Amino acid sequence: MEINAKGIYYRDLNKMIREAVAGGERSFVLRNINGQRYIGDGIEGKVKMDLYGTPGQDMAAFMKGPEIVVHGNAQDGVGNTMDDGKITITGMAGDIVGYGMRGGRIYIQGDVGYRVGIHMKAYKDKIPAIVIGGKAGDFLGEYMAGGVIILLGMFGEDRNGRPAAGDFLGTGMHGGAIYVRGGVDEHMLGKGLKPEEATPEDMKTIRPYLKEFCQVFGLDLNGILDGSFSKIAPATHRPYGNMYAY
Repeated sequence: MEINAKGIYYRDLNKMIREAVAGGERSFVLRNINGQRYIGDGIEGKVKMDLYGTPGQDMAAFMKGPEIVVHGNAQDGVGNTMDDGKITITGMAGDIVGYGMRGGRIYIQGDVGYRVGIHMKAYKDKIPAIVIGGKAGDFLGEYMAGGVIILLGMFGEDRNGRPAAGDFLGTGMHGGAIYVRGGVDEHMLGKGLKPEEATPEDMKTIRPYLKEFCQVFGLDLNGILDGSFSKIAPATHRPYGNMYAY
């Protein structure tokens, strides 16, 4: 199903999509997207969407299963509390990507904003993952409770020489792991965190995500793996335990 979204109010657009999915449609091409919010929110099952343009906030929130490809940039809140599925963004994305994300994968070729991966969590065999090809703003992985974030710092538009990660990386982190290609200075991390060199076992863990990332964007996996990676993981599941009376 192909929809020219130019000038369509976001509520009307999302109603069209949900009604089509309820009627059995499983493939969508949405053209001239321009800030419409909540696209793909709450959609379940084997559904594929190709979006051309710039979707608005909270795209794919609560999504459970579909695949969304954004041919362009995306605004804030991509994959908010996402449960399963795959999101691919060929450009950059805004703040709080993957907020409270519980499963699935998000692949972003370019840069991202602030607080990406905040409150990410994992449960049993559901391990959410975010791979960022460019650079990230401050508070990446803040209060992270599970899952995997991989920051490459290679393919974004930020060429001003700043580090791949912003300040306060992993603040309040109590689960999961963040991998940064090229390393990260300890003073940029949240309290109590220290970067460690990724082990062969760590590289085995992240390789499948990097392989799929390269497949969707047509990139060279070996060129990415040629670099060194640092791993940031919490030393305790209660980083602020001494603040409480019990």
